[in-house]
Amino acid sequence: MQEQPTADRPPLVKVCGRRGAAEGYAIRDFLYRCGISFEWIELDSDETARSVAKVQSLKDSRLPVCVFPDGSRLECPTIRQIIEKLGWFASPSRSEYDVAIYGAGPAGLSAAVYGAADGLKTVLVERWALGGQAGSSSRIENYLGFPEGISGAELFARARDQAVKFGVEILLARKGVRAEFHPGKGIGYLEDGTRIVAHASICATGVEYRRLGVPDEDRFLGAGVYYGAGASEATLTRDEDIYIVGGGNSAGQAAMYFAQFARRICIAIRGDSLKSTLSQYLIDRICSTPNIFVLPRTEVVALHGGEVLEEITLADRKDNREYKVPTRWLFVCIGGVPQTEWATEVGIKRDSAGYLLTGPDLLHGGERPANWQLDREPYHLETNVPGVFAAGDVRHGSVKRCASAVGEGAMAVALVHRYLSNC
Repeated sequence: MQEQPTADRPPLVKVCGRRGAAEGYAIRDFLYRCGISFEWIELDSDETARSVAKVQSLKDSRLPVCVFPDGSRLECPTIRQIIEKLGWFASPSRSEYDVAIYGAGPAGLSAAVYGAADGLKTVLVERWALGGQAGSSSRIENYLGFPEGISGAELFARARDQAVKFGVEILLARKGVRAEFHPGKGIGYLEDGTRIVAHASICATGVEYRRLGVPDEDRFLGAGVYYGAGASEATLTRDEDIYIVGGGNSAGQAAMYFAQFARRICIAIRGDSLKSTLSQYLIDRICSTPNIFVLPRTEVVALHGGEVLEEITLADRKDNREYKVPTRWLFVCIGGVPQTEWATEVGIKRDSAGYLLTGPDLLHGGERPANWQLDREPYHLETNVPGVFAAGDVRHGSVKRCASAVGEGAMAVALVHRYLSNC
């Protein structure tokens, strides 16, 4: 069972499901990221499925089942259905906003807080959960003002409370599908048909997790293969061997957190050591933690199993050999790719890797971008479309740190003010 609820904070949701089911993982991950207290009840037989979840068997299509404090239940629910049940689902209350922010990671939440605090009519649209990739971090220890560290879920739950306090409208589980931009007005179209009209827009959509690129990867997603730090799964790994791919801070933080539960944690990295990719404080802790092992110059090249992951094949590039190891847990923390496919359709310029170009990076030989009609250069975080700004990981040249993303969100709002005052 998930140990998140306490006597002082009973679970808002009880989630009953079978081990290794992708649908159950998606719900746990969402609830954890949003700071919603929940209890995971793992069903291990047809008998417990009938007695606890009130379904016929472990194969019942109604699993997972979510039970709420009022006794109501949702069977195999979507994230949107859960949000609606919790009272978090909202529709736009205005026909137009001063600023629309897309993405509720550190940059987007920061922009929302500062925008609304400054009196801008602000809407924040998020396709999944609060906090972006940082929201799945078990503990952020180098963020200013938190000497003991803070989990990503808690940090961004506080940010959400701040945003709501200042009047931000937050639209969760809403994916944008296309956009139109006209002078002084942008229109975002969401997948459910909702239109968001705003005088200025901030893109803070961050990056999607990068895939390993091995066969059967999609089949095991949520059933043994997980992207990101996977903090929602930590207590379920007790006394098991887990593998983490990646040598960045997110991988290091995940390893330290899992070390409290798992028997053995192996970090597979392509390089010779963690020194060039990991903060020194994490290197020191990993080296002093007896159940964490680093596998240098090692890659995951194959996945094996039936309905759930059972084994992985590792390639040791030092000795030019491959070998299999048993595991039910593989966490992939190898960076990401920007979510900017929509930009090409509206004429927003990207670099070769897909990141949005802004400000000085749009100038070539001192020349402004083609089709730029204003008698000024693009502001520092402004794209080649006037009034459309980018902040955080999605932007070319950004520093991939939580604190810098928060700073860019605040800076983007300052530039939105400048843009609106001169429209």
